[in-house]
Amino acid sequence: MEPCAYTMEQIKAMQNVDIRTVDPAGLRDIREVKVNTDLPKQERILDFIRQIGNPYCYRHGKYVVKVSFTDTDVTLEDRMLSYIRSKC
Repeated sequence: MEPCAYTMEQIKAMQNVDIRTVDPAGLRDIREVKVNTDLPKQERILDFIRQIGNPYCYRHGKYVVKVSFTDTDVTLEDRMLSYIRSKC
């Protein structure tokens, strides 16, 4: 199924995957995903989703990764800078 064809129910199901019960063998390893950086931004996003399957839950080697987002104005970059500054 093309990423733009996902229903809200399918997106919610991807977001709600429980990493304690998900079968890691059924997840794509993010290290195998190769996005063509020459594509326009929207097409890169779609290419990533097409390859990864579930952008909210995937593998990195033997580890299962679950991504979630908070409704806030703080960006990932802001959070990363804050984290790095706290470690210096």
